[in-house]
Amino acid sequence: MKNSFPRMMTVSLGFAVLSIVIAPANAQDSRQVSEPRKPAVCTILTANQSQAEHNKALDAERIQNALDHCPQGQAVQLAANNEKDSFQSGPLRIPSGVSLLIDRDVTLYASNDAALYEKNSQKDTQTCGVNAEKGRSCKTFITIENARGSGIYGTGVIDGQGGQAVLGKTESWWQMARRAQKEKNEHNVPRLIEILRSEDITLHQITLRNSPNFHVTLNRVDGFTAWGVKIDTPHDARNTDGIDPISSRNITIAHSYIRTGDDNIAIKGGNNGATENVSILHSHFYSGHGMSIGSETNSGVRRILVKDLSLDGTTSGLRIKSDVSRGGIVEQVRYEDVCIRNSKRPIDLDTRYDPKANGEKIPQYRDIVLENVRSLTPGQIIVRGYDRAHPLSIEFKQVALAAASVQTLQFANVNVDQKTINFSDTAADLPWPTPASNDCQEKFATFPMKHPINFRPQLTSDQAKLYSIEQVLRTTGLAGKEVVDPWNPMQDDLVTKTDFPADYVVDANATADGKTRFTTVQTAINQALLDGRRLVAEKSPRQRLYILVMPGTYQELMYVPETALPIALYSKDSDARKTKISASVHAALLGTVYTERFGKQFADVDSSIQSMYQSLKDRTVVGTSGTGIAWIKANGFQAKNITFENAYNKDKFDMKAECPNTSCGATAGTAPVVVVQHQAVALMLEGADKAQFENVRIHGFQDTLFLKSRAIAHTSRSFFHRAYVEGNVDFIFGDTTAYFYRSEIKSLGDRSTSYVTAPNTNVRTRYGFVFNESNFTHDGSVNALAGKFYLGRQWFHTQKCTPYAGINLPGYGCSLGETDSYQAPSGTISKNVFETVGKVVILNSTIGAHIQRQHPWADWNKKASLAFRPVQFSVVDYWQNLIDVGLRPTTDFGYDNAETLAPGSAAIFLAEFNNTQVALASETDKK
Repeated sequence: MKNSFPRMMTVSLGFAVLSIVIAPANAQDSRQVSEPRKPAVCTILTANQSQAEHNKALDAERIQNALDHCPQGQAVQLAANNEKDSFQSGPLRIPSGVSLLIDRDVTLYASNDAALYEKNSQKDTQTCGVNAEKGRSCKTFITIENARGSGIYGTGVIDGQGGQAVLGKTESWWQMARRAQKEKNEHNVPRLIEILRSEDITLHQITLRNSPNFHVTLNRVDGFTAWGVKIDTPHDARNTDGIDPISSRNITIAHSYIRTGDDNIAIKGGNNGATENVSILHSHFYSGHGMSIGSETNSGVRRILVKDLSLDGTTSGLRIKSDVSRGGIVEQVRYEDVCIRNSKRPIDLDTRYDPKANGEKIPQYRDIVLENVRSLTPGQIIVRGYDRAHPLSIEFKQVALAAASVQTLQFANVNVDQKTINFSDTAADLPWPTPASNDCQEKFATFPMKHPINFRPQLTSDQAKLYSIEQVLRTTGLAGKEVVDPWNPMQDDLVTKTDFPADYVVDANATADGKTRFTTVQTAINQALLDGRRLVAEKSPRQRLYILVMPGTYQELMYVPETALPIALYSKDSDARKTKISASVHAALLGTVYTERFGKQFADVDSSIQSMYQSLKDRTVVGTSGTGIAWIKANGFQAKNITFENAYNKDKFDMKAECPNTSCGATAGTAPVVVVQHQAVALMLEGADKAQFENVRIHGFQDTLFLKSRAIAHTSRSFFHRAYVEGNVDFIFGDTTAYFYRSEIKSLGDRSTSYVTAPNTNVRTRYGFVFNESNFTHDGSVNALAGKFYLGRQWFHTQKCTPYAGINLPGYGCSLGETDSYQAPSGTISKNVFETVGKVVILNSTIGAHIQRQHPWADWNKKASLAFRPVQFSVVDYWQNLIDVGLRPTTDFGYDNAETLAPGSAAIFLAEFNNTQVALASETDKK
């Protein structure tokens, strides 16, 4: 391409030849570049491996298949599935127009099996992974070739595993590279990403780390954008260049962070043509060999803009390197607003990169401009042209160098702030201004480490004090406008006394009188309801009515509406298993069947109880909220030494065998047993404030205990002491404030996944579920079940669609709206549902080995499903998630800021404190 820049004007001032360099007017990418936007998603693949087990299986086939079948303009998304957050693959090829999107919590690992990268599979011997006379016999991990509009997006990680031992060898890729250096041969090693003969390729926000060799190379590419990219590889990893544009044009690398073991960026004019029109903008370099041009410049490098760059700890800072074996013209290069520190050679422009090189390709550097460049620490300044006939031409504007910097200026026409000096074969020094103390004060940035998310956040000791019984249960009412109503149930008679008056006695084996003696619990509740109204009307001093239930199994429902006087239900037998209220109701039960089973029970009861029954009987199916065996709406309700059981599937099947909606237990000559699992609540509290349970047992499988507020963001309080709750999935759920003290929470069965809690607490509610001094146990072999169970997932209440992730459906969308609705392919979600964030804190408890150790809190359902919601540990996560899905918390939701939205304890969604996790037997044996 013809040089469009004016030639230098020279005049004689007697002692030297002066050069006035005209600053390049268009030394940059010729495109108009802005931050890229993620493409639509064609397919979402969820991970099957955790970080610890990422090398157990290859995901190459399913990733490549998804890429090959993805329409142009869309992306294949790699997504985490709770602790399953890793993919491992051999070489991949991204087709034209297709992109790869790697989620925030995902790492895509390059396999360390060298055989997978062998270029020529017909060879008798493997050369990839071998040091030999010739190199480049390995395929690249990710190749984009002959493509237009492809890219790699997302805030996840691509890890080349350069520091891990190559499969079947004792050395890593990097160790082999160092050995090749000593043995003076070549290392056959895969690069991480290679882009060939392509147009308009994008890397956006991705983190690249531990490449075996170069991280990103471009060859014959027209149009490349790297925006927000992070490259992170150790400083001593040989030949691990960050980004190398080779024989390419129209390149922008912006807002990126690079630390590595070789050139941070190396712009090369290789054998296939010049590299031109390159912009390096608003970026930060750390360890590495600097902002380099070369060493291959034989086809030319021109029109380069480096602007707003910090270099901290690079061996060289601004570097142009070449020699006679590969030299060419480097011109129209402009460096603006650059800050350098802790560099051995802050400015390193040298035409004799290899002093021993042979050849006739003399490097020539001209029209180089440094403006507002600051080097804060001493280092070597090298500005060296090739000879008198091929001087280097450079202009310095407002350049400041640290005192004691050693200078080598030779064969160079140097213009310093309008004064030009010609340096010939005798090297000389220039008097440079030193940087001011406040120069570059805001330029250097800490490398943005991608720290693993702490999936087990811990309270501080001061925060833990906020979770005492008195603190958690001291307020009630509308969230944000709570009323202080101190309540310490540990001081109540239910806990401190063992004997109570018996206003009513329930005994299935006795004769009922309809006044104080009954054969069913519900009839006793009905009479207590009527008597309570009368006593209040008579202004009786009575504070509570007591119902004594004799040991036995009472097969009935128990509905308790709001009462004038609180009711206490108790047994004198401390073994709660001996006194049981039990029935079988599940969410898919037809309303007609519900009526047939239980209609007689509610034929002659108070209208308030009747209305509870009426609300269910005409439903097509009763639904989850209609399955409660004990349904309590009364404030101050108490129970002691009682078992509440939903017997659905309890009397027929061993739910240790998980096969919902399939045939199980078939043997030769016998019909299979069909096991279907539905929600089946044993105890449901609805708006019941100050409900207290002492030594009770709550039996069920799915959705055993439902704790429901009377209204959105309204705090109702309940307290469970020495309680036992069992189930196999979501078995403690709801949106109230509930305190479990010195209780046992037992997971049942061997489901592939199981969740203890499913809270849907409102974001403004101070407390959700609190467990203190409790034991989380299991009924089976914990070694076989370890890692399959979770402490909880935050219930995405009334959700119809998810805005938090894409769905494998063309045109899918889910946006903020007035209602929660979905009609494929799009839907809306209300503010109320966004605000149901779910809160659980566990303190001073023992966590069984069946609970997933690294990731005990789970997403709500799998990514790419309509019910997906990511784990949120605090209001900070909530706030950021809104932003991530394109919402504005202040304008769309009316929030001032995260601190005022959910202050103090309300800001904590999920956390632990001072818990002990039971070790696996295998771990104990190792000790």
